[in-house]
Amino acid sequence: MEDLLRPIYQEKASQSNTLGILILEKKKPISPVTDNFDVILFIIVRDAEELWYVKHYEFENKSAAMHIVDEKLLQHWIDTSSYRRAVEWVINGNIIFERNEYLTNLKEHLREFPQQNRNLKKAIEFAKLIRSYSESKDLFDSGQYLDSYSRMVNSLHYLARLSIIEKGFHPEVTVWNQVKRIEPEIYKLYQELIESGEPTDKRIQLMILAVEHSISKRSRASAQHLLELMNEREEPWSFGELKVHPEIQEYILDLSSMIEYLVDHDVIEVVPQDTKGPQIFHRRYKPVGEYMDQ
Repeated sequence: MEDLLRPIYQEKASQSNTLGILILEKKKPISPVTDNFDVILFIIVRDAEELWYVKHYEFENKSAAMHIVDEKLLQHWIDTSSYRRAVEWVINGNIIFERNEYLTNLKEHLREFPQQNRNLKKAIEFAKLIRSYSESKDLFDSGQYLDSYSRMVNSLHYLARLSIIEKGFHPEVTVWNQVKRIEPEIYKLYQELIESGEPTDKRIQLMILAVEHSISKRSRASAQHLLELMNEREEPWSFGELKVHPEIQEYILDLSSMIEYLVDHDVIEVVPQDTKGPQIFHRRYKPVGEYMDQ
């Protein structure tokens, strides 16, 4: 198949801004990793006019998708897990062209998964987990069991992804296959939720307790990205200051619920600040005690 596509990728390889080309072939009839195309051509370029260009091909009853991606956008996807398929294409794709060992070095970087990148990803998944879990718990308390169940499935998914990152791996599209190998306890929780013969409300009630325990024991380590940032200065932070900080933008939508959880669990403390109104205070925030991962 690579030979059939050679005229397409050779043209791209000859261009000076092309950094590397990967090929990934479908290995089973249903293939989410390749979007069910028979082959993916993943081309990484520098200073692209269009950050992400996609073209589809058909040949000899086969299908192919070519993705041309600017290196900065790809790095954003890697840092935030915002497009996990692309990360899998880099990890699992075969190199058919690279300039100055660009792809070899990128694959090694992904394999090593530096702690700084890991902390950001943990914060993103933790923030999503807190919001989803809180919504599930609130819906359960109001008797909306099916909606609560749906949010709990999402919560377990975020917890699963978080546990994979903690172990030093990038979450894949088929996350539960990873969790089964890497964190079997969380996989068992998922099985209990979806396969148990107990009534829906009983299953959710059990999960609320189990997930709360899992969140609580990893809250400080999962929030390390935020806590380290807050410790860059001695003065406490207003929410508005945190909200506009460039390093927090990837989990800004879930930041409020994340901070409230960390306040409730004594990881962050509230520092009241006087306002012009009597008995009304601004809330400012600072980490409690030692913030580093133990």
